[in-house]
Amino acid sequence: MRYGQIMFEFFKYRGLEEKLCYSSVSISLIFLSAFLTALNVFNRIGKFAGAGSLIPITGFANSIVSPAMEYKSEGYVMGVGAKMFTVAGPVLVYGISTSIIVGLIYMLFNTQAITLV
Repeated sequence: MRYGQIMFEFFKYRGLEEKLCYSSVSISLIFLSAFLTALNVFNRIGKFAGAGSLIPITGFANSIVSPAMEYKSEGYVMGVGAKMFTVAGPVLVYGISTSIIVGLIYMLFNTQAITLV
């Protein structure tokens, strides 16, 4: 059984609806990866577990927290605020841009999508 499934079953046992369990697991994974990155434990887990620890949601949280911690000495605005998205920023920009382009192409070439709009 995987850790995410264990979390899901725990939240379900605590009485959350199934839809809320999915969100709660995602939020918990993001928090845990950010917290473990702050404690400098996440990188050791990554070396031990390999790519399994870099699933998108935890890896993204790690890529936000790592530069923020590294540039903390430069101040909160010019250090943390400016450098927080140095790794994750391009991923966000290209991911969102690509999804918009693919959505437009789908809309143009799918006749059912045009009639629904």
